[in-house]
Order: sequence, then structure tokens, then C-alpha cells
Amino acid sequence: MAGPIHPRLFTRARATRGFMVATVLVGLVTAALLIVQARLLADWITLAFETQALPPGWQTALFLLAAVFLARGLLAWLSSTLAHRSAATVKSQLRRDILAARLDTPVGAASSASLIRIVTQGLDALDGYFSKYLPQLGLAATVPFLVGGAILLADWPSAIIVAFTLPLIPVFMALIGWTTEKATRRSFAVADRLANHFADLIAGLPTLQAFARARAQKRGVELGEEDYRDATMKVLTISFLSSFALELLATLSVAVVAVTVGFRLVYGDVDFPTALFVLILAPEAFLPVRQVGIHFHDSADGVAAADAAFEVIDGGAGHAGSEPAPRGGDLRLEDLTYSYPGAAGPAVEHLSVEVAPGEVVALTGPSGGGKSTALAMALGFLDPTSGRVTVDGVDLTGVDLASWRGQLAWVGQEPGMLNGTVGDNVALGHPGATEEDIRRALDEAGADFGPHKSVGDDGEGLSAGERRRVALARALVRIRLGGARLLVLDEPTAGLDAATEARVIEAVRATGAGALIVSHRPAVLAAADRVVLTASASIPVEASPRSTTPLPEEASPRSNTPLPEEADPRINTSLPEEASPRSGVGRLEGSYRATPAGNGLSLLRDLLSTAPKARTRFLLAVLLASLASGSSVALMGVSAWLISFAAMAPPVLFLQPAAVGVRAFGISRGVFRYVERLVGHDVALRLQGALRVRIYAK
Repeated sequence: MAGPIHPRLFTRARATRGFMVATVLVGLVTAALLIVQARLLADWITLAFETQALPPGWQTALFLLAAVFLARGLLAWLSSTLAHRSAATVKSQLRRDILAARLDTPVGAASSASLIRIVTQGLDALDGYFSKYLPQLGLAATVPFLVGGAILLADWPSAIIVAFTLPLIPVFMALIGWTTEKATRRSFAVADRLANHFADLIAGLPTLQAFARARAQKRGVELGEEDYRDATMKVLTISFLSSFALELLATLSVAVVAVTVGFRLVYGDVDFPTALFVLILAPEAFLPVRQVGIHFHDSADGVAAADAAFEVIDGGAGHAGSEPAPRGGDLRLEDLTYSYPGAAGPAVEHLSVEVAPGEVVALTGPSGGGKSTALAMALGFLDPTSGRVTVDGVDLTGVDLASWRGQLAWVGQEPGMLNGTVGDNVALGHPGATEEDIRRALDEAGADFGPHKSVGDDGEGLSAGERRRVALARALVRIRLGGARLLVLDEPTAGLDAATEARVIEAVRATGAGALIVSHRPAVLAAADRVVLTASASIPVEASPRSTTPLPEEASPRSNTPLPEEADPRINTSLPEEASPRSGVGRLEGSYRATPAGNGLSLLRDLLSTAPKARTRFLLAVLLASLASGSSVALMGVSAWLISFAAMAPPVLFLQPAAVGVRAFGISRGVFRYVERLVGHDVALRLQGALRVRIYAK
């Protein structure tokens, strides 16, 4: 367990440190106001009790109390404002760092769904960490000491009770917190898997519908929601247990103080103003520490998201090269081997490729043979496990990657497209390209559409073949106008007809630039100057390259050891997707029914009728919340009656029922609150799952 304050958030985000200082100062002023408030209430209530009427100067007392309440409200507003500003600053900084890390290493890292969840919902959970947990932690570090000191000066026996019981709260909080932290990480992983699964289903929905399997996958969404709800409820059970234990300890401690003061008041060991002053202050000594436990689960989600963010940030390559890349010379991949983290074997093993200026080299081999991984290393996105990449004899590790990539024109398997027009996307190759340059590049790339054709998000409106033509036109513009000297192409003619493919090959050769092409197409292999085989592949008969360079026999991958799917990510300008479907069979309590829209019911009633057992649990949560509130009111009333009646020095037996009531209402309040929070969150998760299933079903 990292401790009450996340060390990396504290050291990395400057706004966090300033905020912590501010929370301590707010805590000191709040403690002083609490003491003043307790003294005013105790003195003036005692006078009213003795005189049986409003005492002289009650207007002044009322004005002072109003001023104290106003000051406390302003402090709460200031703390909340600072917390949200600090959270916004930290989240913004983390998102920028994640984006920088992703740009530095766009392949072999977290999937798009995982990144989206981290930078949106995940980091938004830091609001709870900053707006609830940290301010309460600042109050817990200051208020108990000042309030305890005031109680010590007024009544030392009560201060001893507080001093012995208060340290038990952080001890229990730490013990339960260790378990909560582990469970939260597991829950975050389950949520991440669910996000990937759902994103994969949505992306593959046309295929699922074509094979009549879309509706069958609804069951997989239900099972994923069930897993996520179970994992989250395990976290909340432990987290709420922490707050329950803290609340129970605090309540019983205050009850002990109240009962002790009441009996001492009967025997004349303490006067009524002091007893009332201690009774008002005692709960305030325990409240900040108790609230830390209550808000601990708010911090747990935020800390888990921050840890996931730091994992992405730390996964950045951190390239340290600063020398400008040579403007000429050969590109060489020398005996490259690369293994993805967690993979059973290397994705690329002992691969050597040389591309001279103006030469067209084709890289071919079976799927999963590491061809796209080899291109990623040539682009500087991945550092080889062994071997090296050189440009004119200079190792790429010492080269400024921006200067190297400025000499490259890249076409991926799934080219990235921006919302706008075809011309806008082609002009990304060189911002100064004119419409004539763009039309020429599109014509050479075999495009039968003009630059004014609209393009939606992620290339919507373009077929796979049209996207490749736009990407190739963009690369041609970069060669002609942007000063690039090497084309790096990953399956550039896949999805194109033979005539268009021939035009694309001719356009590539006409640039005069060198080209490293990954392809399985016979026409491309036949047009290449050399073909390099990544594994035990054979060249089709109709392909007759000028030379063929197979790998050495000992460098061939093990034929009986297939590489894992994730060991060959797609290298493209968009974020790679990683499917994580939920497999296996499970058992669900009930099936979510897709409720038709427009039935006139509110969203809440609609979802309550959709999710199994949600309506019953919702009513149970409302009942438990009412019982918890009633116990709190009863506890306050019985405690006040106990102290007031004790001041009249009645027989001790008359106080016993009230003493028992204080303990009973204190325990029942904690129990009702614990169960209510569990049931309420279970209902919320069920409604969330029902809503997600409904979205997919529609």
C-alpha cells in the first residue's frame, strides 16, 4: 500500500503539493471555528437551561454563531474550489503525458478502448480523490489534535478516552485499505476488459450481423456486466467495511464519552457547561478521521486510474537520440529480434533487410511472421530486443526520430483519416500542397474521386480500398513536396483491383524514392527489386523479383510454436484495437430485457423494470437509508436528553435506559448505513449494466 497520499501524484503534479498545504491551513482554521462554536453553544444553552428563557444578549450569541457557520461554509467552498482546480490541473497534465507517451510509442501498448477509458472515466475518478479524500485527509491531520487539546483543557478524563480510542481508527483503516487496494486493481482490470470487449463488439457489429451472430453476442455483454458488477461489489464490500468499522468505533467512542460525562455530571464531578462543551466537541474529533474512511473508496478508483496512467506513461520509449538523421545512404535492419512483453516467443527473429536509395524491397511471409513489427522498428516506434537499425551506418538509437521520420512517407494497413475532405487528408503529407498537387497524387494512386469528397470520423464514407488510395496519395505528396526519400508501405494494394494495383506500383516506382513494402500480392513482389522472406514462405510462380533474400535456415521461427495474436499488432496511424472477448459460460440471475423506447416511463423506472431484482433492491436501499437517518436523529436526541437530565442529578438507574439507547442507536446507525450503501451501489451497477445491454441490443 502506497500510503494515504499517492507518492507519484504528489511528486509529479505541482498543483497537488500546493493544494495539500491549503488543506492543512483550512483544517487549522476549521478546528478553531469548531472550538468557538462549541463554546458558544455550551455557554448559551446552559444559560437558557438555567433561566428557562432566552438569556440576555442572545442576539449577540446568535450573530456570532451565524458568523461561525458562515466562515465554515466559506472554508468548505474554498476547499472544494481548490480541490476541483487541482484535480483539473493534474488530470490535464496526466492526459498530456499519456498522449506524449502514445505518440512516442504508438504500437505494442494499451488498446484504444483501454486508453479511452483511462483518459476519460478513469482519470475523472480523480475528482473524488481531490474533492473528497484529500480535503478530508487534511482535516484529519489537524482537527483532532486541536479539538483534543481543547477537550484536554476542559475535562482531562474525557480527553483520555478520546486519546485511547482515536488511534484505533487509522489502524483499522490501514488494515482494511491494503485489501481494498488489491481488490480495486482487480476491478479496474475487469472494467478494462469489459471496455475492450464492448468496443470490439461495436466495431465488428456489421460482421456479426452478416453472420447472424449479433444477437447471440448480447449474452456475452450480459456476462461481462455480471463479472464487472461482481468484481466492483467485492471492492465496495471491503471499502464500505472500512467506513463501517471507522464509524462504529467513532460512534461507540463518543457514546462512551457521553455516558461517562453523564454519570460524572450526576455525581458532581463536572459542571453542566463543561459537560455540554465536551459532548459537542467529542464527535468533531472523530468525524474527520471517520470521513477519511468513508471517502477512501473515492480515492481508490482515482488511484487505480492514476496507476494505469503512469503505466502507460512509463511504457513510452523514452528515445534519447539527438543527432540529425543522415539525408542519404542505405536503411539496414541488421539481425533484428523483437519479443513483445508477455509473448511466448519472438515476433521477429534474426531479420536482416537492406534498402538502398531508389531501390524497391518487398518483405513477405506468413501472417504473424513479424512483418509489421519489422516496419515499426524501421520507423523507430519499437526498439529491437537484439540487433540494430541503421541509416547510412548510423544507429537509429542515437538519431533524432523526428528528423528521421521527416524523411519517410508511411502507408499503414488501416490508414488514419481525419474528419474533413479527401483533400484535407492528402494535404497532411505536405501542408503547402495545392489542389493541383492533390489531384495529381490522387490520379496516380488510382483514385476515381476528387479532393472534395467528404470524409467522416475514422474514414467513414470511404471503403477500405479508397482509404488506401488516399493514404498512398498522401505519401506521394510527401515524397514530391515534403522531401521524404523513403516509402514505407504495409499492404498498400490490398483491396485494390488489378488495374488500380498496376497504377499504384507504377506510381511508387516513378517517385524514384526507395521503398520498403510489406505485401503478399504477386504483382507487388514481381515489381520489387528484391524480396526478403521473413519465414519459410515461398514466392508465387507469377512473381519473379530480380532477387530473393531468404532468412538463414537457423533464423527461421519455430514452426510448431505459433505466436500469440497480440504479438503482431497492426501498425497504423490510428490507435490499435485489442479485442478481449469474454469467453466461457456462466450463469446470470436473469436476462436483461431490451425495453422499447417511447413507452412514457421515466429513465429510472424504465431501467428499474429492465434490470433483474433492481426495483426490490432500490426500495430496500431507500428503507435502509431512512432507518440509518432515523438512528442518527435518535442518537442525537437520546444523547442530549441524557446530558440534560443528568444535570438535574436524578437517581442513576433513571439514566441506564438512555445509556443503553445511545449504544444501540450508535451501532444500528452504522449497520444500516453499511448495508444501505452496498444495496444502493448494487442497484446502480445493475442499472448501468441494463443500460449498456440496451444500447447494444438496439
